[in-house]
Amino acid sequence: MLVRIIGLGPGDPSLLTVGAIEASLGLPRVTLLLVPPALREALAERKIALDAEPRHDAAAIVRGSTDAIDRFVDELDGGDLGIGVLGNPFSDFPGLAQLQRALDARGARTEIVPGMARATLAASLEVALVPLPPQAQRYSFAELVEVMARLRYGCPWDREQTHRTLVPYLIEESYEVVEAIEQGGLDGLCEELGDLLLQIVFHAQIASESGAFTVADVIDALANKMVRRHPHVFADAIIEDVDAQWRSWEKLKAQEKTGLARASRLDGIPQHLGALQRGQRMQEMAARVGFDWPGVSGILEKLTEELTELAEARREKNDDEHVREELGDVFFTLVNLARALGIDAESAVRDANEKFYRRFTFMERAAAERGVALTDLTLEELEELWKSAKGGVA
Repeated sequence: MLVRIIGLGPGDPSLLTVGAIEASLGLPRVTLLLVPPALREALAERKIALDAEPRHDAAAIVRGSTDAIDRFVDELDGGDLGIGVLGNPFSDFPGLAQLQRALDARGARTEIVPGMARATLAASLEVALVPLPPQAQRYSFAELVEVMARLRYGCPWDREQTHRTLVPYLIEESYEVVEAIEQGGLDGLCEELGDLLLQIVFHAQIASESGAFTVADVIDALANKMVRRHPHVFADAIIEDVDAQWRSWEKLKAQEKTGLARASRLDGIPQHLGALQRGQRMQEMAARVGFDWPGVSGILEKLTEELTELAEARREKNDDEHVREELGDVFFTLVNLARALGIDAESAVRDANEKFYRRFTFMERAAAERGVALTDLTLEELEELWKSAKGGVA
């Protein structure tokens, strides 16, 4: 018994390959799994001997359900058969390996005829998508991509989004991941990582619709980059310590296409990072080529110098721009101090903000318990409340 598994492309009849048509015409019968009506009609018009609508659970077979595949194979009558599936069987048929094993156990010989992968074209949005499993089951990454494709096709809001309009959501979701990490709740972190992953899948889906790239390309590029930049893990290079790893990483990055296009090693730091975070990343880059203070004491001396220059600028008349510049130098030096102490400046300031929030809201509650507002209190009374807040909250 010969069973030929045939890729039928994204679902548009015009995208059927000659090989798929010829492979189907040479068989006494062909059963179709989750193929849209328009494609079924096009195959029938080419005089391909199609089975009637299958009695089996086609969606379960495509997803790789062992029970559904075993039932399907058990019902075969021993004659040659074609099985038509959307896309390319190698990339769009999760149940391919299970089906091949079941057919092999039955003594069948299998052939696979590739087709155009669904992920390569926007046409995949315009055909019936693979039915998703019930919500009680666990969705796979491939099914998440299907969910996103379906949202782009069926939801007006999702359909009108672009890479640029999604930028605020990407930033917001990134910060929510950071917040979940700092709060220490793993359930919250799991949810926020999912929200961030959705943004990545969303951007990849938009790109796939113009033929730019797919989420598979994103994954492939990432995996290749990680392998390329870790020769001490995936090849025979020897890295003695973390500092040596950083030097190797920077050298390998500089040899890549994006690295060769940069005029400065600092160009790879995003300009839209928070000012403290970008400053610290630039200082780290400079330190890797030896441009760094030999110790914390030198940075503290520089901080004193910058504070003196700030005081001098303030004494000048009508020169707010000079004051602004010197204040920026003070902040930049503080970031350098944080780096030298092994502290992330952005996180340290964020923690200070939260501490102020807790203490100030404590003051508000304490004032409300007295039946007054903070605006009704004198500076001395506010100072007393602040001292109480410092002793009452972390």
